[in-house]
Amino acid sequence: MNVFLRAATPLDAGATGDILWRSLRQVASDELSSAAEAIGCCDVMIARNWMTVAVNAAGVRAFLARDGQEICALYTAAEARGRGIGRQLMQEAKRNVSRLHLKTPAANTGARRFYAREGFVPVDPVGVVPWDETPDAARTYVWQKEIAA
Repeated sequence: MNVFLRAATPLDAGATGDILWRSLRQVASDELSSAAEAIGCCDVMIARNWMTVAVNAAGVRAFLARDGQEICALYTAAEARGRGIGRQLMQEAKRNVSRLHLKTPAANTGARRFYAREGFVPVDPVGVVPWDETPDAARTYVWQKEIAA
């Protein structure tokens, strides 16, 4: 799927909020209580200049929000998944940094596989062995740019 990446604008809050809301509903998350709250959350990330969107003729297909070295959110519309859009967004996020980190629910095995393919490695939380694998538990992943020898 051909998309182009650009910085999100306030007009993208509705589309990104819809992607966020639908994604969270698919995994039965109670993180946000309404679609309006999801739109508001996206509006805040856009206002802070954290968000990049992937767009095609159909509109916003995915977004990534990054605050410095932290990936705060990466969501793709259900009908656009598996087409390399998340990878494009992640490559753009990696472009000018040497390190990134993020958290994802332990139960989100698809996201965990995606981050592993993108070079992220899980970081064992200090003093927690084995990791808590309850659905609500979050795992931290880190990506470090390789340094040429």
